[in-house]
Parts: sequence; structure tokens; C-alpha cells
Amino acid sequence: MKNRTVLISGSSIAGPALAYWLHRHGFVPTIVERAPALRDGGYAVDFRGRAHLTVLRRMGVLDAVERAKTGVGSMSYVNAAGKEQARMPADLFAGDVEILRGDLGRILHDATKGFTEYVFGDSITSIDEDADGVTVTFERGVPRRFDLVIGADGLHSNTRRLTFGPEERFVKHLGIYCAIFTTANHLGLDHTGQAYRTAGRLVALYSARHNAEAKAVFFFASPLMDLNRRDVARQQEVLTEQFTGNGWQSERLLREMRHAPDFFFDSVGQVHMDTWTRGRVALVGDAAYCPSSLSGMGSGLALVGAYVLAGELAAAGGDHRVAFARYEKEMREYATGCQKMGDGVAKLMVPGSRVLASLLNHYYKLIPYLPGKNMAANMARKAAENVTLHDYGNLSEHA
Repeated sequence: MKNRTVLISGSSIAGPALAYWLHRHGFVPTIVERAPALRDGGYAVDFRGRAHLTVLRRMGVLDAVERAKTGVGSMSYVNAAGKEQARMPADLFAGDVEILRGDLGRILHDATKGFTEYVFGDSITSIDEDADGVTVTFERGVPRRFDLVIGADGLHSNTRRLTFGPEERFVKHLGIYCAIFTTANHLGLDHTGQAYRTAGRLVALYSARHNAEAKAVFFFASPLMDLNRRDVARQQEVLTEQFTGNGWQSERLLREMRHAPDFFFDSVGQVHMDTWTRGRVALVGDAAYCPSSLSGMGSGLALVGAYVLAGELAAAGGDHRVAFARYEKEMREYATGCQKMGDGVAKLMVPGSRVLASLLNHYYKLIPYLPGKNMAANMARKAAENVTLHDYGNLSEHA
């Protein structure tokens, strides 16, 4: 086996999933993560269809994911007084299994920590490739040598920037910003949620962790802003400016935001690249082909991508040139199809006028009774299943 030592940047979903499969195939994974510890919180993520569930099952984590699932049912759209205007059944928008991103991260970490070196609180600063491997320097740690480097570090991938160029060349802003944090379930929501939509804005609250807490979510329309992604105080100021006087629960949630332990704020975007590999470096998950958080496809796509990348490296005996080419071939059409599910969702999420917002609320009221009510869910499932999962345990089929 060639190229056995692999450095993975990012410990969210794609990174630990890749580490799991690399270890299964005889490689030695190391994960470096800028955060000082595992990230908790985050929004709920969906897995849908045969491909997603098959990868979870083959990893041996499906039962744990099922036990931690949110179990959230319908979502109600309400007016400023909290009166229900429309209700969306869960089967119209949710996948087969929904789980909080933080809970999924913990499960994947637990499944890999026994054989993966995790380096928290550090980040890659340079990647210097030669004929025999890669020398990597870090913000805090000493330089180290690896055979391969994989970027699994999300929409704003540091690995992608260092290897392929600046973010603006690859990230398409969808005209929306999102914020999410954990708060008290003060509405007494029972495995359900409420959302309030106004022109260019949406705020929602849904129960989490068996109703013991809730997730507050804010969306607002905006061109790309020049914001420091680590300046939480400024991000909270922006959110306050956007939602002060918005109505419903906005003011209370803005107050509670200041005490949230897991506040997250980011632009909503997609990543489009002509190639995901260069030399001894490859990208996986959102770093390579983020479909946006609105697509409902990102986590499943990341898991499948990690499974395929590790499998192709094993099938090629560690020859990264052969494996990376096969990885791109296997994943390109699938990733493109998943990304299409995120196209157009932004405008529906936060319509630009009060008239459009009102019309959309009325339309949602009718959806459960329309003949094509399941069309979006069926399209999402078809996109999620449009990939062939090879049995990389039987490597003869790739010889």
C-alpha cells in the first residue's frame, strides 16, 4: 500500500467519516481541527434514501444516529401573534433520519477516536508537496510530513484556499445569511417547530433533544458582507440590526442569543469547482461541492464522498493519481445533482416583499392538499440515491 499517512483538515462530518474508511482500508489518518474541541450545536441535518443510510449502516453508526434523531414532525408558519397560518408535514421536507449536526459529530468522533489522531486548536498554514510526500506547517504545531492531505474543512475551506486559490473563485453566495443557536424551549414545542416569515427575513424555533431545548434559526437576505467569520460580537450586532422590530419572538430570541453557548453565523453558499484534486491534495464534502445548507443534502453528500474517496484510494493501492481521478468520476454527477436541490430555495426561503411572503404563506397552507405535494421530497430522494456505492471490501472489481 502506497501513501498510507493521510492528514485530514476538518473534524465535522466529512473528516471523521473519511478517517473511518481510511482506517478500515489500512491507512493511518490524522485530523487537524481549528476549533479547540468538538463543535456542539448547529442545525438539524437530514439523511435520505438508500445511499445515505447504507453508508451509515456500513460504518456501524446507524443505530446511534437513530437513537439521537430529532423526531421533529410538522413545522407551523405563524403570524406576528403566533397564530398558525399553515402547517407543513414532516414528510414534505424531512429525510428518513434527522439529527442535530453536533450530535452527529459526536457519534462520528466516538467511532474514530480509537484509531485517529485528533489535533484540536490548530490549523494548516502551508502545504509543500514534493515527489515523496507533503510537508505541512501549522499555526501552533511543528511541521510534519504526510503522504496525502485531504481538505474536509467546509464552505470556507482553508485547504482549498492554500491549494487552489482564493474563496471567491469557487464559492457562490446565494443571497442569504443564516444564524442558529440553542435556547430554551419557552414555547413548549413538542417535537415540532414554528416559523415566522416577513419580507427578506425568516425566524424559526424548533424543539430539540426530546424537547429539553430548542434551536433558534434566523435567515435574512443580503449581498455578501465583509465580516470576520470569527467576530461573534459583530455578527450578533448585524443580526440584531436585521431583526429588531421584526415581530413574533424575534426580540426575545435576540436577547437570548447573547447567552447562547453555540452561536453560529454564516453566509449561505455553494461551492463549484472544475476539479477537487491537485497533486497529493484532495477535497471532500462541503470544501469540494457544498450544495448549501438549504439543500438538505450536504451531510449525506459528505458521507458518500468520504466513502468513495477512501474506497478508491484502497482500490488503487494508495496510488493517489489513479484514486483521485476515479473519485472525481464517481462523484461528479452525484454532487451536481445534489447541488441542484439547493438552487432556487433561497428565494423561497426569504421572498423579497411582503406580498410575496404573504402569497408564499398561503401557498404553504394549500401544499398538503395539492396533487404534487410530494414532488419536492421525491426529487430530493431521487437525487440522494443517484450514486452507485461499490463494495470496496471486494477490491477485485476495481482492479
